[in-house]
Amino acid sequence: MTLPSRRVINFAAFLACAGMMSFALYAEHGLSMEPCPLCVFQRIAVICMGIVFLLLALHNPGRGWAQRIYLALLGLAAAGGIVVAARHVWLQNLPPDKVPSCGPGLGYMLETFPLGDALKQVFSGSGECATVDWSFLGLSMPAWVLICVVVLTAAGVWNNLLRSRA
Repeated sequence: MTLPSRRVINFAAFLACAGMMSFALYAEHGLSMEPCPLCVFQRIAVICMGIVFLLLALHNPGRGWAQRIYLALLGLAAAGGIVVAARHVWLQNLPPDKVPSCGPGLGYMLETFPLGDALKQVFSGSGECATVDWSFLGLSMPAWVLICVVVLTAAGVWNNLLRSRA
């Protein structure tokens, strides 16, 4: 059995990212689930990963500097997504008395505070980030984002780095 081409796998990974974003938008607009600041940053990471996978599918670089740049960008987006999703899952699993109080919305923080201070407040979390509004098979949405980002990252590294060396 022959594996699909690198382009096909990269395009499938792009479609997976697009599917994740489609569900996030459905949850926001169809299920009226307003995203917390950590959810917004997870969305940004997934969008960035999707763009890199699409570029990999379109460009299909061989070994060399272009491949390294794409993989570095994929790694940065994935690392950001993993860190934010892991922090979100951690906040959701805190005992109720340890959950931080609710803070201002992300838009207000970015308009009012310097970027560093706003990011510090986002990552310290708030009560709204600790709420589990949706779950599937006992895992919250941030837990699924964490799993998907890890799997997509592993697939991207295998497909674009390890597979090309074989």
